[in-house]
Amino acid sequence: MTQIHSAKIAVVIPAYKVRDQIMSVIETIGDLVSGIYVVDDCCPQASGAIIESECTDTRVRVIKLPRNLGVGGAVMAGYQAAIADGMEVVVKIDGDGQMDPRYIADFVEPILAGEADYTKGNRFFNLDSLEQMPRARLIGNAALSFMSKLSSGYWNLFDPTNGYTAIHSEVIRNLPMKKISHRYFFESDMLFRLNTLRAVVVDIPMDSKYGDEISNLKITNIMGEFFVKHIRNFIKRIFYNYYLRDLSIASLELPIGLTMLAFGIIFGATQWVQSLNDHAPASAGTVMLAGLPVIIGLQLILAFLAYDIGSIPNRPLHRRKVRQKAFRNLNEEADEGRR
Repeated sequence: MTQIHSAKIAVVIPAYKVRDQIMSVIETIGDLVSGIYVVDDCCPQASGAIIESECTDTRVRVIKLPRNLGVGGAVMAGYQAAIADGMEVVVKIDGDGQMDPRYIADFVEPILAGEADYTKGNRFFNLDSLEQMPRARLIGNAALSFMSKLSSGYWNLFDPTNGYTAIHSEVIRNLPMKKISHRYFFESDMLFRLNTLRAVVVDIPMDSKYGDEISNLKITNIMGEFFVKHIRNFIKRIFYNYYLRDLSIASLELPIGLTMLAFGIIFGATQWVQSLNDHAPASAGTVMLAGLPVIIGLQLILAFLAYDIGSIPNRPLHRRKVRQKAFRNLNEEADEGRR
């Protein structure tokens, strides 16, 4: 805990239609935090102006965006401000009161201990707390979690839309901020971008509070959009990791497996239709020619998935970046000494 208290920790809070909850959220943020960045995302309730007039916490800085950028755009604006002020770890929480600031130490500790680059909340660890979660949201999150595992490559994570996160500043500097989704797909897109950096991500168990606040995210409305974007990110990730940056046995297993599976299904369906038209059963050889590619294809695809699951990043990115900076500084000092 000594390391936590000596670190510069920031909290970013996107503010959009949270006028009734934002002040109580700020008041519950403990002394562990050095700076609080409230990003007024062109809020129709003027949340930023209310905080400026009523909040007396000297750690608070209000950032007003000229137009609504969405949660992702607001968080990125907060990230940039925190980095400019020299913050080491940046925590993101929502302003609606569903995320308890008392968990901040749990999110920050694995990063400062060098065990993770990015931590995110997981509301599914504690089964008792799930009783408070609306049934539709529970089912929707489960479906989104599976799609996120496929697209991001973090098979060990769950609850991908959870917005309670923490990230090391060195990782933020390496993120392609202009490419990350600015709207509700932000958290899921972040995981995809982090995987392309080979960053280590860790789930943090947490509970959520559900009160009278109104959520701006409707799972049923975004399921189709998220599905398309997850498929897009999956294709990009496979290309980046298995064909552009590296080649392995998995690079062969996937295309060969898909080709054999497709051939077996198409050939088998064609022969089945022909048998119906001819009123004659297919020969044993025809059945084998259709069935064997399907079996082998499925085996190759499963082998690829096993390889992909075993390829989850496990060496924190920010530790490598810090070492690289240290080596560069030593080399520069050595060069100056020689001169």
